[in-house]
Amino acid sequence: MEYFEEDNASKSFNIKPWLKLGRFFKPYSKKLAGIVAFMLITATMDLSIPLFQKYAVDNFIVPRTTEGIERFIAVYAIALIITTVAVTVFARLAIVVEMHIGKDLREEIFLHLQKLSLSYYNTTPVGYIMARTLSDTNKIGSMIAWGIVDVFWSFAYVIGAFGAMFMLNFRLALIVALVVPAMALITLYFQKKLLVTSRSLRKINSRITGNFNEGITGARTSKTLVIEHRNLKGFKNLSSEMNFSAVKMAKLNAIYIPLIVFLGSAASSVVLARGGQLALNQVIQIGTLSAFLSYAVNIFDPIQNLARTYTDIVSLQVNIERVTELLEMEPLIKDREDVIEKYGDNIHPRKENWEPIEGEIEFRNVSFKYPDGDEEILKDFNLHIKPGTNVAIVGETGAGKSTLVNLACRFFEPTKGHILIDGTEYRERSQLWLHSNIGYVLQDPHLFSGTIRENIRYGNLEASEEEIIRAAEIVSVDKIAEKLEKGYDSQVGEGGDRLSTGEKQLISIARAILADPRIFVLDEATSSIDTSTEINIQKGIDYLLKDRTSFIIAHRLSTIKKADIILVVKDGKIVEQGTHKSLIESRGYYYTLYTKQFEEEKILEVLK
Repeated sequence: MEYFEEDNASKSFNIKPWLKLGRFFKPYSKKLAGIVAFMLITATMDLSIPLFQKYAVDNFIVPRTTEGIERFIAVYAIALIITTVAVTVFARLAIVVEMHIGKDLREEIFLHLQKLSLSYYNTTPVGYIMARTLSDTNKIGSMIAWGIVDVFWSFAYVIGAFGAMFMLNFRLALIVALVVPAMALITLYFQKKLLVTSRSLRKINSRITGNFNEGITGARTSKTLVIEHRNLKGFKNLSSEMNFSAVKMAKLNAIYIPLIVFLGSAASSVVLARGGQLALNQVIQIGTLSAFLSYAVNIFDPIQNLARTYTDIVSLQVNIERVTELLEMEPLIKDREDVIEKYGDNIHPRKENWEPIEGEIEFRNVSFKYPDGDEEILKDFNLHIKPGTNVAIVGETGAGKSTLVNLACRFFEPTKGHILIDGTEYRERSQLWLHSNIGYVLQDPHLFSGTIRENIRYGNLEASEEEIIRAAEIVSVDKIAEKLEKGYDSQVGEGGDRLSTGEKQLISIARAILADPRIFVLDEATSSIDTSTEINIQKGIDYLLKDRTSFIIAHRLSTIKKADIILVVKDGKIVEQGTHKSLIESRGYYYTLYTKQFEEEKILEVLK
């Protein structure tokens, strides 16, 4: 499954995606109501300022007197204090709502990601997940909090200002009212154009960020392949695209902003000319004209603001759809409700109900095809693996050696048939019960940022210090720790980049030893390791293989001669199975693979 950035430039507002996130907004309904209430108080105070201005002109400036000015100052000061308090309160509430909604969304997404199947991560780019978890959630929290502020303030101010203007002078108010529809239409037209260009700009910016990140992380490869010129050419092309979109946006703004300013200025000029004449003829007072002009000049900003907020809301809909799409993504592998009730889930396990596991695995009439494939990889496959059996899986690169392991570990489930663990269909028990009893060592091991001790302890978070040290000593991780400045408390770096591949492999095996799994999976860990490290790794593997059911995905066939059973995979299907001796004697596909590899190794030895 591939994920592409959907082009939502032409989408209009739809309430349905917003309703899906209603449960995240509900806990803050009182705070949201408080934001609205204090925002309306602020708008009321803003609307009163021109009326104070009118009173001052008519009662103090025109008659040239200061009689009663103390009372006026006191009332005006109270209005300012109310405004200050209202702004402080709604801003504080908006910040709290913004931060908490973003936090709740991130936590919910992260929790949901823990429940998704491994196949989701195999088919979904990391950038897609990161953007939804961080960028989209921040935008949603910000718009819910501050978008409400903008909408209610702007709407309240426009309604209040028009009401005040019509009360002050009906005819002058009509002049302003005639300009508003034209301004609104122009604003909506340009905002839509700006929105399309803005989305295009953001999309290109994301590609540039990805290209820039790839250029840095792959710097060593670029230099060894001498492809800096190709990287530069690609980056220049993206920069040119971004520059084109940025210039287009600047041009649109260069037309839109002066046009809006012109309409507002034209309306204000007409009002001033007509109002000035009425004032000279003493039809209206100077204070009334002053207040009216204030409303006429200031009313255009909130109208533009409403249009901008509308386009921002439409734009935010894209982020909401992406977040809800992720949250609604169903795991490919799910436990039944009755299983969860008994055994718990990945977050809230009920270990007291977990049965001990011996490691007997049976494939009973198993057929399987991948969710995005049509061809059956396995068909009516049967295999009985007794506890402690060592199963090797061999085949050429890309042959599909991981399929059987993925089924046994329940990363995938059979299309038909059953897989039994200790005689019980494994869907009758929880995924976590099974996964907690599996140790998996990859060819390219991953370490978490932190110390050596912390990375080993991930095998068993309840392990004692003595158990951690013992697991480390089995594979000589203690010698790695001794070479570092802080021993077991030395940082391994991001992904373990402060250590060599062999050192990371040893720590990952120590982690598996600490976990003490009943089922062990090894994706050939010695294919690119030096001889001394390979000896230590083999010690750890021998320890883990003892009395445990194990699967070894083998690349070097000489390492699996002692396996109890060897499964030979070709073109995604198991074509042979047996012991090393029986497969050699049958002179089939395994024999061809083994002799070919044996000859290649002999040639390499001669060349050395």
